[in-house]
Amino acid sequence: MRGILQRVKVRPSDLICPFFIDENVKAAVPIESMPGYFHLPINGVVNEARSIIEQGVKAVLLFGLPKAKDEKGSQAYAPTGIVQKAVSALKKEFGDELVVMTDLCLCEYTSHGHCGIVEKGEVKNDATLEVYGKVAVSQAQAGTDVVAPSGMMDGQVEAIRTALDDAGFDQVGIMAYSAKFASCFYGPFRDAAECAPQFGDRKNYQMGFANTEEALREIELDVNEGADIIMIKPALAYLDIINEARSRFNMPIAAYNVSGEYSMVKAAALNGWIDEKAAINEILTGIKRAGADLIITYFAKDVGAWLYQQ
Repeated sequence: MRGILQRVKVRPSDLICPFFIDENVKAAVPIESMPGYFHLPINGVVNEARSIIEQGVKAVLLFGLPKAKDEKGSQAYAPTGIVQKAVSALKKEFGDELVVMTDLCLCEYTSHGHCGIVEKGEVKNDATLEVYGKVAVSQAQAGTDVVAPSGMMDGQVEAIRTALDDAGFDQVGIMAYSAKFASCFYGPFRDAAECAPQFGDRKNYQMGFANTEEALREIELDVNEGADIIMIKPALAYLDIINEARSRFNMPIAAYNVSGEYSMVKAAALNGWIDEKAAINEILTGIKRAGADLIITYFAKDVGAWLYQQ
């Protein structure tokens, strides 16, 4: 009776699965702080994508680790960059069967690990916007369906929308990291993406975690600049922000169930302290109940086969 009356149900097609494509590896390499996750070569990401499609998951979000980093993150917009290659391989193999989304940021590509262009120890917002436009066009040329700018630069959505439209890619969507908080839950991701800042931190361009109205203003700015999907990141400590966004904005909302949230559950499950499937189901249901239409989650590669049965 409870099952047939359940009003909120998470479907595999609600999930977006992140992948880390690494130009430095020829076989899958485990990520120690994210049990069950790997640095993948190009052929590996195609195989992983096939596995999640078979489980009913229909979208991926790609992060790239290049062979070479520099001050300007030039491999982020190189036509032969690792993400561009992965996008081309996935679209060639799966076509419209898979929605390919690409992270748009510089932190994985810069030698200093910050999300933008650095001059005299400071991240320069406007100079970074010009580079973001180049990255967006490069990813669109490779075949991406949606770009996902995560750098939290002011005006980034408008700059990217303009660059895409001017280059003839008006059909490429933007999933904006609209409310991305300066969070302690990103630690495992920074190991996986090898993108920890070499000096300072990202608090001057990511949001303080205590302010609701600031988050909603940031979301509204992205909506007005042309975002197609708005995102809240992280998810679990910010369910109230997801719910507030749902009540104010009549558009698709994504939530990022981030690496720290994933690794906590995995660590507890590996120690026998928690029922992993029950915990995952409860977490994902809670995120959707709060108002998210889409959930970016590292659990996506495991749960599709059993999610409906819970």
